[in-house]
Amino acid sequence: MRLRYSALIVLPLLLAACGDSFKPVDVYMAKTPECSAWQDGSRYELPRGISVSTTPPVTLPDGGAEFTFVYLVPRGERALFLSREYHVTAPKGAVLAKAELVSFYQRATNSRPEIVDVIPKVPDMLVAGATSDDTIWRVRLRVKEKLPERFDVVPPAFEIALTKYPMRTFTYRYFADRKTFGLCS
Repeated sequence: MRLRYSALIVLPLLLAACGDSFKPVDVYMAKTPECSAWQDGSRYELPRGISVSTTPPVTLPDGGAEFTFVYLVPRGERALFLSREYHVTAPKGAVLAKAELVSFYQRATNSRPEIVDVIPKVPDMLVAGATSDDTIWRVRLRVKEKLPERFDVVPPAFEIALTKYPMRTFTYRYFADRKTFGLCS
């Protein structure tokens, strides 16, 4: 009798765990066509505690920019990149440029920031280290070409636990009052 009740309780839990209840929120960052509101940062949550975040880029003198994306991967998790390219696009449009990799490194959240493993290219996947609750993966990208007044940056999408997930399209524009590019919504 006791076994029957246990099975009735456990079976629905197992079936629920098999289903993917993740629903991407705000895949496209811009909330308005003007995209006029400055944002200090943006974080996109993925399943299993994985996230990607970014802050406003560094505007280069020639009109290009350097971008930094930070991925956080909890212990025991991994995410497979579906491509290795970071595209700069017209708003919801065609590719304008491919961002060049400046640096890609990882470190455990419990280690000093100066202790990092530098990776020479975008890796196949991000795998959490076993020595910390979370592993930080930080990628720095550069676009040397002069960028338009408004554009998007599209990081590669992920496959997590055999399911493909879209990545947020991060939206940027030039803020004349600040004389710099920034995230906008």
